[in-house]
Amino acid sequence: MESNNQKQLEDITQTVIVKASIQKVWDKVSTAEGIAAWFMPNDFKLELGHEFHIQSPFGPSPCKVIEIDAPHRLSFTWDTDGWVVSFILKELGDKTEFTLVHGGWKDADTLITKANQKSSIIRDQMAQGWVGIVNERFTKVVEG
Repeated sequence: MESNNQKQLEDITQTVIVKASIQKVWDKVSTAEGIAAWFMPNDFKLELGHEFHIQSPFGPSPCKVIEIDAPHRLSFTWDTDGWVVSFILKELGDKTEFTLVHGGWKDADTLITKANQKSSIIRDQMAQGWVGIVNERFTKVVEG
């Protein structure tokens, strides 16, 4: 194995500019209904420390709200592998820049137990998934 494989994987970052007010975008990233419309079913509540579940293809994933800075930033832990997902909003007049950051990745060879795959493989799959989710599903829901 190459030695550069033994380093922490980079965060996944996906940014899109949508034709919607920051408040409309915030409503789609800070409510259970809003998140379910473009991501996955969940029992999210906008409360610091709230523990909730996202219904992923691998079953329910435990999450916890760890940061709220309305209407600019929301972060939560996702599942049991140290992941943190952040939604970052920036007002651009009548548009909003939305950035999703999926961080907390371990070394490339670390096994993600739920998927029984190496972290590097899951990260690559999720990076591709986030492209479609943010650029297509999220944009359609927010601009619709």
